[in-house]
Amino acid sequence: MENILVLIPIDEEKKKRLEEKAKNCKIVYSNENEVSKEEVQNATIIIGSPKVEMIRESSSLKWIQLNTAGADKYIKEDILNKDVILTNSTGAYGLAVSEHMLGMLLELLKKLHIYRDNQNQRLWKSAGSVKSIYNSKVLIVGLGDIGCNFGQMIKSLGGYTIGVKRRPSEKPDFIDELHLNDKLDELLPQADIVALCLPSTKDTQKLFDANKIGKMKKGSILLNVGRGTSVDTQALCDAIESGHLYGAGLDVVDPEPLPSDHRIWGLENVVITPHISGWYNLAETYERIFDISMDNLERFLNNEELFNVIDFNTGYVK
Repeated sequence: MENILVLIPIDEEKKKRLEEKAKNCKIVYSNENEVSKEEVQNATIIIGSPKVEMIRESSSLKWIQLNTAGADKYIKEDILNKDVILTNSTGAYGLAVSEHMLGMLLELLKKLHIYRDNQNQRLWKSAGSVKSIYNSKVLIVGLGDIGCNFGQMIKSLGGYTIGVKRRPSEKPDFIDELHLNDKLDELLPQADIVALCLPSTKDTQKLFDANKIGKMKKGSILLNVGRGTSVDTQALCDAIESGHLYGAGLDVVDPEPLPSDHRIWGLENVVITPHISGWYNLAETYERIFDISMDNLERFLNNEELFNVIDFNTGYVK
């Protein structure tokens, strides 16, 4: 009998679905803030994202189904036993996060952030010329679920899409050019917009440092919705203040939370949201997380291969 600990929000209808799949299992319902260490340590299966300090040294644990796409906290040494399976919720966030990216991009291109500031000051005046997605070159760094959803949106609006990824694959129809990571430096000077959809791994830490940002096209825009640690925040501020970059749309920053006295707050052409694009704010995201969790639970209980298994060496889905 498996002991299942459920840390995601769950209503009566979803409880019924879960309990139907796990008839012979013991199920405990809680949440990340109220769950006890004893409940975590007793669980053989966890659905949700427990606090790291609670799962360390857990001898009972067999599988964690995260409700997040990022798994970086859990793949560090001495957190999980080697035989624990870790799966994430890749596939749940593409719609919500890509729409958020599009919203930030249009806000910057059409100067809506400036007009909002003017509205608050009751100023009726033009902010001048604007830019378009149409005919712009958009470099998408990371072609997972989020990057692909964003690429489809950009293509439908007439943008030219360039994708960069780790491993070779067939080029999707909505991507005009597909390259591997080793071509990034050559592609950066061409792009009007650079969109980062990267997880936190040893290879993405400060990937966009002063050198990489310096290679970006003058007047271009940087979007980041993956992890804030992939961008050197001070170097980004320098590039915007100097006029090398037009601006940035950031749902993630480094550090998080962003200190109230950080200079990036005061930069006019920076749109910042507090890492909320992929949470449960869009109901569809939660529905997708639950469906992924239930599909994997059924597979686990039937000794079948799971979806979205994390490679502990790379931090990506295998």
